[in-house]
Amino acid sequence: MLRNFDEVIEKVKAFHEMKRCGVCMADEAAIGGALAGEELELAKPIFVGHEDEIRKILKEKGANKDYEIINVESDSEGAEKVVELVREGKIDFILKGHIETAVLMKAVVDKEKGLRTDRLMSHMSFEQVPTYHKLITITDGGMCMYPDVEQKQKIIENAVEIYHKLGYECPKVACLSAIEKVNPKMPSTVDAGELKARNQRGEIKDCLVEGPISFDLAYSKRAKEIKEYDSEVAGDPDILLAPDIQAGNILDKTFNFAAQGKMAGFIVGAKCLILLTSRSASAEEKYLSIAMAALVNK
Repeated sequence: MLRNFDEVIEKVKAFHEMKRCGVCMADEAAIGGALAGEELELAKPIFVGHEDEIRKILKEKGANKDYEIINVESDSEGAEKVVELVREGKIDFILKGHIETAVLMKAVVDKEKGLRTDRLMSHMSFEQVPTYHKLITITDGGMCMYPDVEQKQKIIENAVEIYHKLGYECPKVACLSAIEKVNPKMPSTVDAGELKARNQRGEIKDCLVEGPISFDLAYSKRAKEIKEYDSEVAGDPDILLAPDIQAGNILDKTFNFAAQGKMAGFIVGAKCLILLTSRSASAEEKYLSIAMAALVNK
């Protein structure tokens, strides 16, 4: 069990060598996060973008080391270049800088030169919240807009695979809705009930799925006790499956901005992890995302 990001960082620092992070269209925040990540011995950055601007920012930050910088003229060229670096085995994962997500992802999903696999791509965030006893994941608040039950199963399977790489034997998954009973008038409860049934039948493996379940029961052991709700997942989930991108995105930002949380996140399902932090994300969020990506890539 990972209780906080400090534990993640300590595990990564124990690696024999640092992973390599390609920073796509590196701007001040991304460069700051990448430099902090290197200082913490998490990953070595390779910067892709406008070379003059990158060198100026590095100088302003007092980074005198001779970093590898690949100059490109446009965002699309930058996206293509960082994808090429992955395919050539020169970087382990990608950190998004000042580039539209759609432009980066267009290069990622290119059928001939991209990083597509046969898997669904989905977003995972990792949250450290003062009121919770361990890191908790929300999926999917950044990629799949309105997933159907088949896509939700793939989103769960993506998250479970990542948790296995993090050392969890049987991660606990809470399929969130507004109530705890299946109601045909509320599609998210129907999907959640079906996902739980698939888990019980062995169709969703190596995890424990509960649903439908409300956020209070999923998150709070006290709520579980008050409502006398019998579930191993209630009060102790590792993964919160959001019913759609709106719920997941709002929950992510509520944890961050209203609950004094810290966040890391990335896209899974491609040939490498893609760290798509928000434009409002701090340098801290970027290097924490680097830490999580490095730990997954151990």
